[in-house]
Amino acid sequence: MKIEDNYRSRNVEDRRGRGGSRGGAMGSGLKVGGGLSLPVIALVLLFTVCGGGDGSDLGSVLNDLDGDTTGGGTGQSLPDTTTTTDNSGGTASDRYAQEFSLVSQVLDENQEMWDEIFTESGLDYPVSDLVVYEGGTSTAGCGYGQAAYGPFYCPADSKTYVDLAFFDQMRTQFGAGGDFAQAYVISHEIGHHVQNALGLSAQVRQAQQADPANANELSVQLELQADCFAGVWAYDADRDGELGLTDADIQEAIAAAEAIGDDALQRQAGQNPNPESFTHGSSEQRVQWFTTGYESGDPNA
Repeated sequence: MKIEDNYRSRNVEDRRGRGGSRGGAMGSGLKVGGGLSLPVIALVLLFTVCGGGDGSDLGSVLNDLDGDTTGGGTGQSLPDTTTTTDNSGGTASDRYAQEFSLVSQVLDENQEMWDEIFTESGLDYPVSDLVVYEGGTSTAGCGYGQAAYGPFYCPADSKTYVDLAFFDQMRTQFGAGGDFAQAYVISHEIGHHVQNALGLSAQVRQAQQADPANANELSVQLELQADCFAGVWAYDADRDGELGLTDADIQEAIAAAEAIGDDALQRQAGQNPNPESFTHGSSEQRVQWFTTGYESGDPNA
């Protein structure tokens, strides 16, 4: 995967090295897209979601919702020996310079694709920002985000939050290394933003409140839709050719999807997999739906 050195997106805010004022708690569990709260299971790599997988096309989904656009293991902050100045005047670690360039470029590439898809459906795509932080940071509406939550999307401010040290843990603890595994994470989060922008998160929250017994199953469907959306971007990036993707890159994303299935995480935590407790989907499901998006290139898949 080809990433431009020192790539900087205008939609990435670098808060590293600034600390942060502690706001309200994010709740008793992980804060997921659409404001849903999920229990922590080992490291639930938060690839959070706000949407339903009903197969409707984007235009009809928006029409059905009458324009409703309401809606996000442990990352580790590591010591750094050098710093750079970010574009907001703060100091930021350059330990993860390569990862910073990657999340910046993948964010822009994703949003360019979704803008085209929305436009083709007669819709306006609302641009999303991504915040890079260390350890913890405040959000506008989702409380105080911490690295322990993993990457997460906050529907209240339409931003994705990520501590880049999380990618170390993906590689060392879960065997999900490689730059395209990281691209999968960011693409999945932008999938949550797409779902939020279409009002699907509000629709699903209502369904969960009306039928609490099926809340986990609804959550699983949302996560799998975001995996499918990430696969759609992989298809687009592969077809475009600009990133020079190879079969090995796609296998990195598939390995990451497999590593973060609920059953895999529960086994790693010394538990027997319990499908009734799944909130993100099994390894098999996550691989299946990323692959479906990648092979079809179709958000309706």
